[in-house]
Amino acid sequence: MDIKKVLITDAVSDSMLDGLKGAGLTVDYSSDITPQKILSVIQNYDAILVRSRTQVTRQIIEAGKDLKLIARAGVGVDNVDIEAATERGVLVINAPNGNTVSACELTCAHILSISRNMFQAMRTLKDGVWNRKDFVGFEVAGKTLGIIGLGRIGREVGKRMIAFEMNVIGYDPVTPASAVEPLGIEFVSLDEIWKRSDYISVHVPLLPETKHLINRSTLAKCKQGVMVVNCARGGIVDEEALLEALVSKKVYAAALDVFEEEPPMNEELLRHTHVNPTPHLGASTHDGQRRVGEEIVDEIIKLTKGEKIPGAVNANRLIIPFLK
Repeated sequence: MDIKKVLITDAVSDSMLDGLKGAGLTVDYSSDITPQKILSVIQNYDAILVRSRTQVTRQIIEAGKDLKLIARAGVGVDNVDIEAATERGVLVINAPNGNTVSACELTCAHILSISRNMFQAMRTLKDGVWNRKDFVGFEVAGKTLGIIGLGRIGREVGKRMIAFEMNVIGYDPVTPASAVEPLGIEFVSLDEIWKRSDYISVHVPLLPETKHLINRSTLAKCKQGVMVVNCARGGIVDEEALLEALVSKKVYAAALDVFEEEPPMNEELLRHTHVNPTPHLGASTHDGQRRVGEEIVDEIIKLTKGEKIPGAVNANRLIIPFLK
């Protein structure tokens, strides 16, 4: 693939910049560039590299007359118009492996945190109040964790929470039972997830099929006092339905790292006593960002050499010479 000029529109590490420049590419870096500015300059670039802030819209893609590549430094690509890119013959790639441990560890931390009311206890102590009786929590040992989505992150969460003596069950429409049962994860139907889980953690992409996967109907099937964790994608959880379930105490607690709108506007949900919110920190570790940078730079360099990229997001829908 003939790539000479790359526009980077989100904050990335110095090592990522050095890696691209070291490969002989011209790199323009503007981590606070506006959508309007991107639209006015994208015609000058062969590739655009983004994280989660930049929305690569149809309008931007169509304005990029020489655009050949959209590189997402991370896993989720819901901020990229895949359909428009495919129509224009633009390859979309991501870095699916680098953030796995970071997202997994945040999920596990949230599971433990909502079990022990840690956010609430820390907040009151910082306000000068020594209060133990209001923050009696629950052990996770012996409880059932239901994982929806048994890809890289979901499996890693399962492995770690088994070490905490949780009973881990999981569902995935693609991953076979044979891939997870050796890890100690019991493969079950989605309906079993709702019925059996004391905790539910979602690890699926945001697709039309997964939007509001957790909703009034599915929450009604859950155990009384279930706890919900979403460190995957905003929109998988219907936030209004979740708030109703929290108010009614059908859901005991929820940990949310992602929201339908970011920054989130639902103050009632954010301020609920049993909601632990974080500002989309899943991938935000120094270690994870370093690995993501290495992964995406390696993929881009391979493309410039005409090498295949396994797992390119829309490669199977493009008929382009470098993938033959």
